[in-house]
Amino acid sequence: MTFSSRLTTAVRQKKTSVLVGLDPRLDLIPATLRTGIAPAAVFERFCCEIIDIVAPLVPAVKPQAAFFEQYGPDGMRALHSVIRHAHEKGLLVIFDGKRNDIGSTAEAYAAGILGERSAWEADALTVSPYLGGDSIEPFVHTAQARAAGIFVLVKTSNPGSAMLQDLDANGKTVYRHVAEYVQTLAKQTKTDGETYGQVGAVVGATWPQQLAELRKAMPNAWLLVPGFGTQGGSAKDVAAAFDAKGLGAIINNSRGIIFAHTRLEYEKFGEANWRRAVEVATLDMIDQLHSDTPASKL
Repeated sequence: MTFSSRLTTAVRQKKTSVLVGLDPRLDLIPATLRTGIAPAAVFERFCCEIIDIVAPLVPAVKPQAAFFEQYGPDGMRALHSVIRHAHEKGLLVIFDGKRNDIGSTAEAYAAGILGERSAWEADALTVSPYLGGDSIEPFVHTAQARAAGIFVLVKTSNPGSAMLQDLDANGKTVYRHVAEYVQTLAKQTKTDGETYGQVGAVVGATWPQQLAELRKAMPNAWLLVPGFGTQGGSAKDVAAAFDAKGLGAIINNSRGIIFAHTRLEYEKFGEANWRRAVEVATLDMIDQLHSDTPASKL
């Protein structure tokens, strides 16, 4: 099965498009998990427990590689264990590494994270487009060879994205040029009978008007939508990301779920019951998307 078909199947089975971001921060992890072990081991323990909680509820997780990479080899071993555990629990894994380079270096990144002999065995990878189309092609080829996927940064959720992505270039914004390229790749990589290809796009929930614009511009691309919750995006803000069947988008929530015990609305659980806070926050997000978006059709 292609990545697109596996993602479609997983979203339909779980009846939700919630994507849980694994962004471990040592200062926010409950103190009981931080006692007597090194930071990388803390991250592994914490993220594996998060996976155990959310695996029955959501289709996929998105580990952010940077949080693990800061601890060197120990951190990378922890990330490997987290990805393996997610797969053992039946979850798809999107490796959030925002990789890219040119020529053989891009090929090495693609092979290392998505390739047949990859130690990571990720199902998909986030990729930066700002070195041009020839830098994306190695990722596309590797993804197709291994039935994996890529998500290209198109309109990111951070406030500073406008500095480059909103610039006018020959009568169109830079993000619109990137979107049209992504749509071409998505259409080329979709199989007969499928709506969506192996190439998707990252579009932030913090830009609801652009999100609606880009859904129309990329009808064959899965949208990975960050910015929900802590960054200010709401269910209504992401409604335009979905197609009429409630498919076509996965909505990421990282801190708002994994550190739910620190949020005012879940403070009743306290740090001692942080696992229950994670579960309730996940269920609440699922309900919000069902109430205010086409995800109710799943």
